[in-house]
Amino acid sequence: MNAAKTEIGLNSDSGRNRSLVVPREHGAWGILLIPLFTGASAGLLAGGDTKNLVALTLVALALFWLRTPVEGLAGTAPVRARTPGEFQLVRAAVLLLLTIAISGLTWLLWKGHNRALIWIGCAALTAFLIQLLVRRMWKSARTEAQMIGAAGLTSTAPAAYYVVTGHLNTIAWSLWAANLLFAVNQIHYVQLRIQAARVPSRREKLVAGRAFLAQQLLLIALIAFGCLVGVFSWYGATAFLPVLIRGFVWFADHPKPLAIHSLGKSELGYACLFGVLLVMSMRFA
Repeated sequence: MNAAKTEIGLNSDSGRNRSLVVPREHGAWGILLIPLFTGASAGLLAGGDTKNLVALTLVALALFWLRTPVEGLAGTAPVRARTPGEFQLVRAAVLLLLTIAISGLTWLLWKGHNRALIWIGCAALTAFLIQLLVRRMWKSARTEAQMIGAAGLTSTAPAAYYVVTGHLNTIAWSLWAANLLFAVNQIHYVQLRIQAARVPSRREKLVAGRAFLAQQLLLIALIAFGCLVGVFSWYGATAFLPVLIRGFVWFADHPKPLAIHSLGKSELGYACLFGVLLVMSMRFA
């Protein structure tokens, strides 16, 4: 009996320690890494090289990861450091992640290289600060705060394209815009599925999802406008088709119980598919 209690306590401590240092927002990993993949791949297709890509990837991962232990140390996270051992763990994680981020940035910015990364970083930091402000002032604006934060996470797309090619041009900005639009749609859809988990009919689905439906139509209009003015290619627009179809099909389907883990896996699949289709479209642009 005592052995069982000890084992349970050890497992609990292990899970708590992991929560103190490992980011809990599983979907945010995709919002960070898929844009990084699309930016890097587009840059390589344009004739760039990979010498700075590893450093950028380490910086992006370290800075993203840093938020969790910093919040745990500051006491602003749901799981906060309480014991001397937990404070020591969180401090060690912060020190390690800062070392990785500073080392990567030193490599990237050495002798004045890649200076445009500073402006991309400032834009991302601004998005995160606005997100923090929205969270503190409007507790109910969770979805909106996540969308604002996505603007910072998807900045890895232009950053990756820039460090691979050395150019911060229309392609870099269009990659940022495309990944942000996709992320906003995905965030809105996931929140809709959670909020409408118990709706009993298609009619109530339509009522609950009218804002998302309007966003889908707005997304189509924005993509079409981007293609008409030359920001997007029509080939690139096809990358959005799977998620647009997914969104409209949900309204037509019979109401079903929400399987949150299944939803997470399917949305990860849509994100990967979007990234691959977007990169493939670069060959025809």
